[in-house]
Amino acid sequence: MSGHSKWATTKHKKAIIDAKRGKIFTKMAKLITIAARDGGGDPSSNPSLRTAIDNAKSASLPKENIERAIQKGAGGGDSAKIEEIIYEAYGPGGMALIIECLTDNKNRTVAEVKAILNKYNGSFATAGSVSYLFTKQGEIVIDTSENKMSTDEMEEAIIESGANDFEHDEDIILVYTSPNSLHNVKDALEKSGVPTESAGLTYMTNTTNDVDPSKKESAIKLLETLDDLDDVNRVYANINI
Repeated sequence: MSGHSKWATTKHKKAIIDAKRGKIFTKMAKLITIAARDGGGDPSSNPSLRTAIDNAKSASLPKENIERAIQKGAGGGDSAKIEEIIYEAYGPGGMALIIECLTDNKNRTVAEVKAILNKYNGSFATAGSVSYLFTKQGEIVIDTSENKMSTDEMEEAIIESGANDFEHDEDIILVYTSPNSLHNVKDALEKSGVPTESAGLTYMTNTTNDVDPSKKESAIKLLETLDDLDDVNRVYANINI
């Protein structure tokens, strides 16, 4: 699929065995809390919560952490402070960035993101000046190495699920959907016997650009440093690496 940003998506499997698992757990818990706060604490009637829980389980988030995050969201209180914020920015060589954050302190988050952008010759962009380069859609990750079905069987199930498109990336298959059909496609795949590793909304690049070789190292370092921030959920870039 043209416009696919491999930097943003090949991190799915790596995230499960990332040495910084504590930060991953924190991000997973925030997503569960927000889903429970916005749609209620019953996953059977809250597809967003069900998906957040499934993703957390795939990342080995302990059961007690999941339950605590649900209770925090459903009970209100401090959960109301957690916000989803999207920043648009530019990086080395003019690469376009979308920085997706989950935070309980906007001032802290914007200060930390700004400091990293400044360090690696990046800057914030005005609203809308970057987002038009991306398309928001659903993304479902299937780990083919842990699936007993043949590739042909999985592809047939994907086509019949109502997905918009799919592509192979080493030992995973990335399935794309419209934002509104993400949960329905995920349920259809699992009913067909295709286990999913994770699912969520993502920003796909409409076009990708090559980075000047002299700026490649700083571009990668910028992406990695942003991703390491506790308040940053995901980072998307329109570049080939």
